Parts: sequence; C-alpha cells; structure tokens
Amino acid sequence: MAKVILVTGGSGLVGSAIRTIVETQNEALPDEKWIFTNSKEADLNDVQATKDLFEKYKPTHVIHLAAMVGGLFHNMNNNLDFLRKNVHINDNVLETSFQYNVKKVVSCLSTCIFPDKTSYPINETMIHNGPPHPSNFGYSYAKRLLDISNKAYHQKHGVIYTSVVPCNVFGPHDNFDLQNAHVVPALIHRLHIAIEKGDDKFVVLGSGKPLRQFIYSLDLARLFVWVLRNYNDVEPIILSVDEKDEITIRSLAEMIAKSFNFQGILEFDTSAADGQIKKTASNEKLRKLLPNFKFTNLETAIADTVEWFKNNNKQARLVAP
Repeated sequence: MAKVILVTGGSGLVGSAIRTIVETQNEALPDEKWIFTNSKEADLNDVQATKDLFEKYKPTHVIHLAAMVGGLFHNMNNNLDFLRKNVHINDNVLETSFQYNVKKVVSCLSTCIFPDKTSYPINETMIHNGPPHPSNFGYSYAKRLLDISNKAYHQKHGVIYTSVVPCNVFGPHDNFDLQNAHVVPALIHRLHIAIEKGDDKFVVLGSGKPLRQFIYSLDLARLFVWVLRNYNDVEPIILSVDEKDEITIRSLAEMIAKSFNFQGILEFDTSAADGQIKKTASNEKLRKLLPNFKFTNLETAIADTVEWFKNNNKQARLVAP
C-alpha cells in the first residue's frame, strides 16, 4: 500500500531539507508520495483548517515540523505566545492524525526543552527532570507536552506517535531575521550586513563562551526519513552530532568569518544574554541503531550555508514568516 507522507512546516528549514533529500537526491521510495505543506495552505492553530488539510491529502504518515519558533531574545519576550500557539498546533495535528487513521506521526522537539539544571550529557530519559531554562519556558513546556501526548495516544489507542530531538539545526532556507533567528543564521546575517557597510568589526552578541552542538539540516533530513521508515518506538530519540563535535559560539563565529573571508576583528557584546552555557546531548541511542551515519563536516556545512545565503539573501527569510 502506498504511503502518503504529509510534512507540516514543509517550507521551513527542516522541511525544505527533507524536500531536497526526497526530491532532488532521489531518496524517496517508489511507494511514497511526499506532500509538503505550510501555514499559507493551512493554519494549524485552527481545528477546522487542520481537518480540511487532512481531508484534502488523506495522509498515512505525518512528519510534524510546524511550530512557532524563534531565537533566544524572541523567546524571552514572548513565552505566552510560544506556549499557547504550539500547544494548539500540536493538539490539532495529533488529534486529527488519529481521526484520519494516520499510521505514524514523527514530531520535532528540541534540546532546548531539557532541564536547565541537569547533568551532562543529556539523554532521552531526562526531558521532564526539572524546569527548562527560564528564557524559553513557554516553547519548552509546549514541546514537552507533545512527548506526553505521544505516550497518552499510544497508551489509549496503541498508535505510533513519536518524536525526535535535534540539536541546533542550521542550513539553507533558515530564518535569517535578526529578531527571530537562531545563532547560526543570525551570525551569518549580522556579518553580511557588517561587510556590506564596510565595517572592520564583527559584533557577536554574548560572551562567545556557551557550547553548542550543530547539525546540518540535510543531515537531519536524512535522519528524519530514517526515523519515519525504521524507528517504531514511542520514546523520543535524540538526533545530534557526537559530543566531541560541540563547539563554542566564539569558534562558530570564527568559522563563519572564515567562510565570508572576513579579515576584520571579532568583538563580543557581553551586555547581551548568553542563554544556557551548555546543553550537551548524547546521541548514544542513535549510534546504537545507526552506527555508520556520517555527519557533514561542520566547517563545510557552514561554508555551504554562507554560500546559499549569499546567493539567496534577497529571497531568504529576513523577516519572520
């Protein structure tokens, strides 16, 4: 029987990467029909709009990426909106999936939802072990509830609704709006502006000391496709690069500067918040199931993303969608 796979949030960073993988890199299987939708087609905050979307495509499988997302400062100022909108979206997608007999739903969480005070590395069993960082508690609790919902649907109905937990994702089609962007696109856009102005200074918000793991969107896309086809556990799975690949924001900024061939100086604005100092994630579960997966070298992936931005910055998302 043919699979009809509906990808919500299909024009965003991860959705675009999955589309690239299945449409231009020939990783779709003959029995799979992939459909990529976005908020212009259906507002998933709205129950009826969600039902209409499912009635139109009748999916058998769903990759659920749609969410209200943003960078550190956007989260800090809008926790209520992040909580309410994401709770509504997630509830509508899961309940409608159940009503339309969707066989499997794979939703997207984030490492930022883990407890603020915890031991490292974090793993899949630790999501609910304490409050998240106060800067993004609205988004974090909404995403944690998605994990709870998956387990509740499985307990009551036996369905396979599961989730993945990526580390920091970046790549082509990211949101480069400086008010809402995550760290990689924000730094790329900030340096691009500095170069266009002829500045010899690249100002990075924060101390540059926080540590992060970064995954290239095309790598994450391949792993999402693998999860959809092969991972049948309701418990979440972390999709992250190895612990040894964690780097400081300073090193990241230097890498971006190198990709732009920027010869000026880096300056760190320590009056800006750093957020969590680290959130090291363990990919041990992934490595046991998929030991030979090769992640794209970070410097190569950064250079590719910078090149994409240079070629597409007139059309790139420089403001929130």
